[in-house]
Amino acid sequence: MRTISLIIMMLLVQTVDSQSQSWANLERYSEDNMKLKESSVISDRVVFMGNSITEGWSDHMPEFFQGKPFVNRGISGQTTPQMLLRFRQDVIDLQPVVVVILAGVNDIAENTGPATLEEIFGNICSMAELAKVHHIKVVLCAVLPAYDFPWKPGMKPASKIIALNKMIEKYALEQNHTYLDYHSPMTDEQSGLKAEYTYDGVHPNRKGYLLMAELVNAALEKTLKEN
Repeated sequence: MRTISLIIMMLLVQTVDSQSQSWANLERYSEDNMKLKESSVISDRVVFMGNSITEGWSDHMPEFFQGKPFVNRGISGQTTPQMLLRFRQDVIDLQPVVVVILAGVNDIAENTGPATLEEIFGNICSMAELAKVHHIKVVLCAVLPAYDFPWKPGMKPASKIIALNKMIEKYALEQNHTYLDYHSPMTDEQSGLKAEYTYDGVHPNRKGYLLMAELVNAALEKTLKEN
């Protein structure tokens, strides 16, 4: 009887583990990560951790990553707990010198369920703390402005994004991380994303990514010099 119970318990643990891996989409970059780890370590590697805004960068502006030690680890739709779960394999194990973290908008959209700003902020802090422990410099990005979500209208995210960004900025200052403000230069009079920078009110178009590239390059230069 005890043997049967142990077998059932093991099966349950395996099922939960499998579900958590699938939930965080750990397999998305597993093959690419293996290839990077097998190659010679690049001393100035930078990993971009994020959601669809990060992932889409490679589609709308592929030249930003080409020929550079930049690694895109964005996954569309992801929230901060999902990113935190894959942070070790998609960031730490790649041994970058810097990680650029852009996260939180999908949490506000409740993609994986309701989340308070404190919970979202806590997950971002946890990623930053993991990076710091592993001697990885951190760039914490402001969440891009959004007046509404096309896939979940009526949630009024603009003020929540502003509040979350204030929390991130304060934490970055306290922890000597670089704060990258995408929000201020990209916001309109309604605290939404300027029409010239987006195709749906949330995701950047090529012009939006061109501006973001300029801002992140300056932030990386500052981070590598000062920290």
